[in-house]
Amino acid sequence: MNEIKLNASNVTQTKFYSNLNYTFVKIYSMKLVQKYLFFSLLILCFIQCKKETQNNKNSIPHKNEIQYAKGLEIYKHQGFSILKITNPWPNSAASFTYILQEKNGIIPDSLKQFAVIPIPLKSIVVTSTTHIPALELLGVENTLVGFPNTDYISSEKTRKRIDAGKVREVGVNENLNTEVLIDLNPDLIVSFGLNNSNPTLDNLQKSGLKVMLNGDWTEQSPLGKAEWIKFFGALYGLDSKANAIFSEIEKEYNATLALAKKATTKPTVLSGAMYQEQWYVPQGESWAALFLKDAQSQYLWADTKGNGSLSVPFEVILEKAQNADFWIAPGDFLSLKQMSDNNPHYSQFASFKNKKVYSYAVNKGAKGGIIYFEWSPTRPDWVLKDLIKIFHPELLPNHKLYFFQKLE
Repeated sequence: MNEIKLNASNVTQTKFYSNLNYTFVKIYSMKLVQKYLFFSLLILCFIQCKKETQNNKNSIPHKNEIQYAKGLEIYKHQGFSILKITNPWPNSAASFTYILQEKNGIIPDSLKQFAVIPIPLKSIVVTSTTHIPALELLGVENTLVGFPNTDYISSEKTRKRIDAGKVREVGVNENLNTEVLIDLNPDLIVSFGLNNSNPTLDNLQKSGLKVMLNGDWTEQSPLGKAEWIKFFGALYGLDSKANAIFSEIEKEYNATLALAKKATTKPTVLSGAMYQEQWYVPQGESWAALFLKDAQSQYLWADTKGNGSLSVPFEVILEKAQNADFWIAPGDFLSLKQMSDNNPHYSQFASFKNKKVYSYAVNKGAKGGIIYFEWSPTRPDWVLKDLIKIFHPELLPNHKLYFFQKLE
């Protein structure tokens, strides 16, 4: 009997320990599951947080890289940039946003609604001569494959490529040749709009071509126009190079501006010329008028508001500016004789009589394009030096006029 009881006890103990082991195993297993779940949740949380951090990093605008230009904004992100054209034409209520995507760059979902431009560009069509200097200074002029009316281009580097047949004619800005552009199939067409109606550009986009508007021509400050080189720097992944080039231009302009302030006189200045019985002068807040101000001259219409041209009757011009010391930019005339032959009234002005008329139209490229129109927006320091040489020659005795020439 005792043996039987002992065996039963052993069985009971065995069952007890078995249950106990099962309980321990169960508890241990539950702990493993909990531990696994914990680490799984932790990993998932880490991945999600990383994604959110990356999305936040990409979606939150960084500091705008642009300082002077009013119609351009560039925000650099890892793998892409956001480029905004906020003033594509004067008094525009519209703005345009483009995403410049680097190779393997990841664009957040929130930005995929905008036009995406893969960079760096390998080929481009531009539509304004003001774009040529930026391409050349950045060293990417060989990517230019098309331009409307290539005779307007004056720069020797690009003219050689045109003469070699490497840059094709693509029509005129108002009516670009869609067939030629489709055949060229450039990575990007950089154009401009005069207003919200751009049927030619709309048709190009419908044909599958990428089009980007450029608003450099709407800028009114000298350094504001010049800063648009950063627009092209961003398109080619050459932001650092564009920044360095602009910094040098900015440095030169500001140094020349400081030099101008040493002038002891402020000569009076007339500008513009007659067109269809009206005289057109730059308004006081315009790009041209700001140069005259920075060059320490007294522009006679400096107090007018606006940044375009002002239409003034000849009688008013004669009364106010007959005795002006200088006459700057009298249209496209190449000589004093040509001016007087066109309008004998020009000879009534003291600046004409004293041969103090200076024109930007004399310095031309091989096909007749005016170099001033092409290069002056990018090199305002050269413009300012020319004007100081004209108004205050003692401040820049060794400077040779680049854009302006004295009419004989």
